[in-house]
Amino acid sequence: MVRNMDLLLIIAILQVCLLLCAAMSDIAARIIPNRICALLAVAAIARLPFSDPSQLMVSVATTALLFAMLFLLYSRGYLGGGDVKLLGAVAIGLSFIALLQLLTAISLAGGVVALLHLALRRLPRPTLPPVGSSFLRRVYAIERWRNLRRAPLPYGVAIAAGGIWALIIGANHVL
Repeated sequence: MVRNMDLLLIIAILQVCLLLCAAMSDIAARIIPNRICALLAVAAIARLPFSDPSQLMVSVATTALLFAMLFLLYSRGYLGGGDVKLLGAVAIGLSFIALLQLLTAISLAGGVVALLHLALRRLPRPTLPPVGSSFLRRVYAIERWRNLRRAPLPYGVAIAAGGIWALIIGANHVL
């Protein structure tokens, strides 16, 4: 029989894997698939019965408020739709303190992503990577090309990093 802590650990590992997939998809194509966000939301909802029942209403209210604010940023063009969906899915079931930790971690990770993006501008323009090139060389070439064309940042990477931080080290730590 699976104990509660074992089930929470399995759900958290699934969420970490889904966040890594979302980050990789955002880097590769600047798209965060709906199925990843939906699976993250289902996993977060599956964790709810194991949390404090009095926290449930606070969690629902803060997630709804966060989603409304993110939707406003999306409507003004500051965030992509995938970023809004991903952050909303990650925020489900978090306490207010854990949500603040999540947003702080996302902000810090977003700063790192932005600094890397700015540093990328200083590097030489890449040539097309030859067939059989390493993964990092191909990513560098693609990101540098996107950088030259002023493509948006892959902020899903920062959201995924913040989500992993909240799962592993945050107030709702499971791992």
